[in-house]
Amino acid sequence: MSTVSRAADRIESVPFLTRDDASLLLVLPGLFVFSAFMLFPVLYLLGISFTNAEPANLFAGEGVVAVLTFGDALFVGLENYADVLTDGQFWNSFGVTWLFVATSVTLKIGASLAIALTVTSDLVRGKRVLRSLIIFPMGLPPIFTITVWRGIFSSAEFGLMNQLLTAFGASSVAWLSGRWTAFVAYNVTEAWLAYPFMVIITVSALQDVPEELHEAAVVDGAGFLARFAHITLPSIKRPVLFASILTSAASFQQFLIPFVFNQGGPARANELIVVYGYREALSFQQYGRGAAISIIALVFIGAFMWLNVKKGRLADGVNE
Repeated sequence: MSTVSRAADRIESVPFLTRDDASLLLVLPGLFVFSAFMLFPVLYLLGISFTNAEPANLFAGEGVVAVLTFGDALFVGLENYADVLTDGQFWNSFGVTWLFVATSVTLKIGASLAIALTVTSDLVRGKRVLRSLIIFPMGLPPIFTITVWRGIFSSAEFGLMNQLLTAFGASSVAWLSGRWTAFVAYNVTEAWLAYPFMVIITVSALQDVPEELHEAAVVDGAGFLARFAHITLPSIKRPVLFASILTSAASFQQFLIPFVFNQGGPARANELIVVYGYREALSFQQYGRGAAISIIALVFIGAFMWLNVKKGRLADGVNE
């Protein structure tokens, strides 16, 4: 008998407790930890979003209790949400964020598929070394990697990207001063940060594709592209979709890349929604407004992930 079963039997021996009650008691510690580190911050953020909280009134009282009860901040209802939803900068940030998600995830999927197919090919030697090199970026602090890429996309002549352009006879580009050139820099850097995770998932999926299917297709005269389209892609679709949903959420919440590169510039044109919320809350010290932006973002990304999981049938069989 396992330790969990023995614990459940002991709890069940207590009067007025059924086995279902005993199971509930066993998960209470985990629920408490989840509530303390996940649920409580979200609820506190939700509470702030209905107030006019700012540093002057949120921290007006003394002690932790005063802060937990929002200090002297006043209840304003849905005023913050109305202000945000009628702000043109919000809709610019909202649109740019989803565009960033779409373009960066497409780039990640394409790059990870190409790399995964390369390192799993029978024509490639030293696969283990290659796989070790591929996951190497995961061991680097994101802020370090982003700072390096900021130097690569420097608008100065000594920037690596400009040196490459000059070597091929092209003129240098002010990468971080233009809206769309900065947006391209965001995408390349985001793909570099996320591709190791995508490659790991894709390689694992490729290794589960039955070799017999490829051999039978070769016998039938199918070429590489035909086998890739009709055997490989259908076989790895669900794992890649799952990884894409996770990395989409990461792209939606991206803060460091735009903030380190040019703070969402030029002139807030590339301000992703998390940077927008940060600026409203901390730069303009409008905590209530910043909290409302965060809640709206949370609702949209939650709906996006739920819809993709449901439409992609990724949860099939979990209740079986």
